[in-house]
Amino acid sequence: MTQKDLKTVAVIGGGLIGASWAALFARAGGYLVRAWDPSEAARESFADRADKAAKQLVQLGYRAEGSVTVVETLAGAVHGVDWVQENAPESVELKTKLYREIEPAAPQGAVIASSTSSLRWSDLSQGLAHPKRFILAHPFNPPHLMPLVELYGQDDEVLARAEIFYRGLDRETVRLKREVAGHLANRLASALWREAVSLVEEGVADVADIDRALVNGPGLRWSIIGAHMAYHLGGGAGGIEHYLQHLGPSQERRWKTLGNPQLTPELCAKLVAGIAEEAAGRSIDDLEKERDAKLMATLRLRTKQ
Repeated sequence: MTQKDLKTVAVIGGGLIGASWAALFARAGGYLVRAWDPSEAARESFADRADKAAKQLVQLGYRAEGSVTVVETLAGAVHGVDWVQENAPESVELKTKLYREIEPAAPQGAVIASSTSSLRWSDLSQGLAHPKRFILAHPFNPPHLMPLVELYGQDDEVLARAEIFYRGLDRETVRLKREVAGHLANRLASALWREAVSLVEEGVADVADIDRALVNGPGLRWSIIGAHMAYHLGGGAGGIEHYLQHLGPSQERRWKTLGNPQLTPELCAKLVAGIAEEAAGRSIDDLEKERDAKLMATLRLRTKQ
């Protein structure tokens, strides 16, 4: 792809998600990325953080020759772009304020996509002159390694365009039929963590053992097949129908015993202490490097299938 063929993407918000997106847009898509954040410190460190993610993508075989440029103004970031990926903190007030600045400065044909992890389209789209071009496009962290992008919007043509755009970056897109707080993946993750926290609260097991049980049990299986398909296979030759008929009641009994913990100071202290023990002196940076290395190894295996 030549420089002439490249198109431009704006990344608004220069935190973890923004830097990860920027690397993916440049290295997997070959896009010219213009990034902006209101924080001068975030702008100054953005290029280095995006480059760190880009190097991981190169190791995975992505070598498109896009670029990442940090600009000083929001208007400068979105001027003339084809796509806007917004990654501001989870605040309706903050995000809608940004959209009031983005909308008149960006081309009318540009899609405005929010990386929001839990907010609703109907709340974020209020006040937009052209709400149909606004969508939710929630990635799983870190976006340059995790393939999932959850989509929701009100215009089928814009959503179809979004599917083409993100799939062109080797992302796996899913569409929500209706909006719901937390979308799909975060609701599933929250449900699981609620029970993991409840097990700590009830003294059933330590934090580290609960994590080990997940990673070496259902977590490993879920990296290959989803929850519904796992129970379909759990039903043997009769599949999910057999499972529901014969083991459905046992599921209902377990559901009734699941916890609903409150994050009291005492419980929070248990969780903090448990994570400290599990981390065993490893820093956040060390843990992220270990996580990313294992994610990359898993992605390499998936591409060989």
